[in-house]
Amino acid sequence: MRILNFSEAEYTSRLHRVKARMADAGLDVLVITEPANIYYLSGYDAWSFYTVQALVIFQDVELPLWIGRLVDSATAHITSYLPVDRIIPYPDVYVQAADRHASQFIADAILRESPSVKTVGVEMGAYYYTARDHAEFLKAMPNVRFKDAELLVNWVRFVKSAEEVAYMREAGVITERMMARAVEVAAPGVRECDVAAVIYHAQMTGTASFGGVPATSPPHMGFGPRAREAHPIFSDRPIAPNSVANIEISGCRLRYHAPMSRSIYFGKPPQSYSDLASHVIEGIEASLDVVRPGSTCEELELAWRKTLSVHGIEKDSRLGYSIGVAYTPTWGERTASIRRGDRTVLQTGVAFHLMAGLWLEDTGITITQSFIVTEDGYEPLTKSARELIVKD
Repeated sequence: MRILNFSEAEYTSRLHRVKARMADAGLDVLVITEPANIYYLSGYDAWSFYTVQALVIFQDVELPLWIGRLVDSATAHITSYLPVDRIIPYPDVYVQAADRHASQFIADAILRESPSVKTVGVEMGAYYYTARDHAEFLKAMPNVRFKDAELLVNWVRFVKSAEEVAYMREAGVITERMMARAVEVAAPGVRECDVAAVIYHAQMTGTASFGGVPATSPPHMGFGPRAREAHPIFSDRPIAPNSVANIEISGCRLRYHAPMSRSIYFGKPPQSYSDLASHVIEGIEASLDVVRPGSTCEELELAWRKTLSVHGIEKDSRLGYSIGVAYTPTWGERTASIRRGDRTVLQTGVAFHLMAGLWLEDTGITITQSFIVTEDGYEPLTKSARELIVKD
């Protein structure tokens, strides 16, 4: 029995695009350790990335090898499109052992498959490729040249297929349900963790037609004095009256994300805060007006910056980032950013989170929008009004 979220034809197309980039980079072999990249190219989906695992692509061999822990090989047989002989498990003696390391096992598999390999690409900056992993590869393959191939696959992922866009739309529907439940439940006296609980429930249950899975991150929820923080986590403290809450969340559909942030004010907001919200929304609209194929990331940021500068407001952090398939710890793809100097050209099918959050000295505000670039503009992945939510 196999459970595939995409057709084998789509996996084959992705693999061909990766091999083309490998050829351009002069790579004989590519060792992929980023979980989202393994999933993208094979379908393999498990919470097993705390141990060594890799998808190994050979330029002159049709199919890659999945190499991972023996107890996780059943998942590879069920969720990946790879045939039995391309799934190579290592025994448990390699797990958390002082005298051996799974990277040695992977290196041996590479040399068996490609004895004359000269150049191997590795994802040097990937969250789950450790210094120990790399050191063991260097020892096990002393005659091989290693090159940094970080983000090679991530950039292949940059443009989404129609099927990927469909999953992101569904993630957006889940996101909206999560936020609606948060707004419904949050009130002075309610514990922050109880708001988080209804967010999690909505995230998992999804809709009658499709459910969700955990996102890469817990809900980022800044209540009261913590509204000036970018990535706070909820506590068991009760919500105070006449305070603000910033909530950043994402629905997750088959590992595809569509994040959204909203600010909620409990009570009557001061005019200064209402004005701040209006300025942020104005800046968002200015940026979105620029979105179309051929525009660049820095042009979106420039539209925002010009709009906000009229009001004397500056944003120190980037305005957004590309999104799509993701695993812990981030739903960002780590490729394009909406910021000054990023000249990445927008194309039909790329997706971003326009993260117009401001974290100021004494408060913060987060009203954001995820979108897909279309042939003539953009499609919002969430439909909720971009506004300050007031619960008076």
